[in-house]
Amino acid sequence: MGGSKTEGGTSSSTPLITNRRDPYEVLSVSRDSSDQEIKSAYRKLALKYHPDKNASNPEASELFKEVAYSYSILSDPEKRRQYDNAGFEALDAEGMDMEIDLSNLGTVNTMFAALFSKLGVPIKTTISANVLEEALNGTVTVRPLPIGTSVSGKVEKQCAHFFGVTISEEQAQAGIVVRVTSAAQSKFKLLYFEQDNGGGYSLALQEDSEKAGKVTAAGMYFLHFQVYRMDSTVNALAMAKDPEAAFFKKLEGLQPCEVSELKSGTHIFAVYGDNFFKTASYTIEAVCATTYEDTTLKLKDIEQQILRKRTELRQFETEYRQALARFQEVTNRYSQEKQNVDELLKQRDSIQSSFTVGRSVVLGGGSSQVSNGGGNGKVSGEGESSNSPGAGEEGGSDSKAKKKWFNLNLKGGGGGSSDKKSG
Repeated sequence: MGGSKTEGGTSSSTPLITNRRDPYEVLSVSRDSSDQEIKSAYRKLALKYHPDKNASNPEASELFKEVAYSYSILSDPEKRRQYDNAGFEALDAEGMDMEIDLSNLGTVNTMFAALFSKLGVPIKTTISANVLEEALNGTVTVRPLPIGTSVSGKVEKQCAHFFGVTISEEQAQAGIVVRVTSAAQSKFKLLYFEQDNGGGYSLALQEDSEKAGKVTAAGMYFLHFQVYRMDSTVNALAMAKDPEAAFFKKLEGLQPCEVSELKSGTHIFAVYGDNFFKTASYTIEAVCATTYEDTTLKLKDIEQQILRKRTELRQFETEYRQALARFQEVTNRYSQEKQNVDELLKQRDSIQSSFTVGRSVVLGGGSSQVSNGGGNGKVSGEGESSNSPGAGEEGGSDSKAKKKWFNLNLKGGGGGSSDKKSG
């Protein structure tokens, strides 16, 4: 919401150099320079080294990246504070925005960028130097955009349509909203320009279009309270490496806008064609917040809720990571314990299986075979044989006992023998 603070199509991707120079040195400003002094220094250097103006000079392209990277640090109060305290080590380079200057891309690279865009990888693009220079020189054509009206059009890629929105003191006090939508889901940028001392216009804010249902949209909200915009590219690379971070870092993309109100007079906005291969279709409108008081209050309330939730998530992420680490530790132990138990049971089965039929054992001084099978097994003792008298008598006694048992007179009353009955 509102717009990102972007000068000259800021590219904050880390410069491809081994030793990064001091941002103050790169922009030729002192450590106590004001925001305006840093902004002015950046504008001059960004236009000087812009790839559009130095197509045949690779060194200028690298300097442009270095200038943009330095400005991305010094233009952000928090990043500037971190750098002043601890240098580059305090900055999360992976979390910085990734931008590509399409005006200097070849066909193959443009197709590569378009593919990543379709796959959902957020890729920010710089604004053509020609557009910025024409605006700075005041040579652009500005079309009127009255409050409460809308204008539709098509803008070529890397070109811009400029609009002048004139507001009264009463409208300025109530608040102004400027929105652009595209039913064709075109990719575009909504730009806001400030009056420059030289009579032209310098880029102050930009808002990249994002999908909103069946359309793409971008808006700037000047409602006299702090408004925010959602930058989906924040920590995009880090989130790609850690999918869970996509949730925890999502609200980190909520960035405050530097301009929260407009004064009475004429203000310059532009729609920049950001499609890769074709024109961008759009409808732009400017409305006064007087008739949207309830909506304005809801917006203020919901953004405060989101800010509180962002703080809560920062704390919850620490708890979640700790719990996740503990869960991983317990899971690893579970796997190890399961493996240990399975191994012990395997050893137990192996030992039990060693008790087998026909196993040889040693009894006293001689050897004998012990059968663990049925009741027919025989044990041959020393000095005994199957024909010994003892064995025969025992066998005969058993035979007579069995015969007497089976000749019982079951029909008799006294249990007498069959011999007596027959006699």
